Amino acid sequence: MKMTLGQDYLASQELLNNHYSDLKGKPFFPTLIEYMSSGPVVAMVWEGKGAVKTGRVMLGETNPADSKPGTIRGDFCIDIGKNIIHGSDSVESAKKEISLWFKDDELVSYTSCAFSWLY
Repeated sequence: MKMTLGQDYLASQELLNNHYSDLKGKPFFPTLIEYMSSGPVVAMVWEGKGAVKTGRVMLGETNPADSKPGTIRGDFCIDIGKNIIHGSDSVESAKKEISLWFKDDELVSYTSCAFSWLY
């Protein structure tokens, strides 16, 4: 299978430096930026009741070795420095990160037909 992706799927050094600015002083920072810019990135926004907490459970622990089977990191990651997925750790972080990756007109909000069944 061949996949063709546009330039928008490759994160720029500037974007990654901003996104991971809290880690700039860490020894693994340069390797993290190199890894994150080595291939395509799919950015998305999840919303709903407890989305951050539930998302973090689905992702697994930051260290893949500590992640349970059935989580994304538990099933698909080996090395902490080459983590396959990132998830915001708070609503505040999510708002900051969303504003880095998306313009307001790129976000789509809608009410699912199942909304009234769930909430």
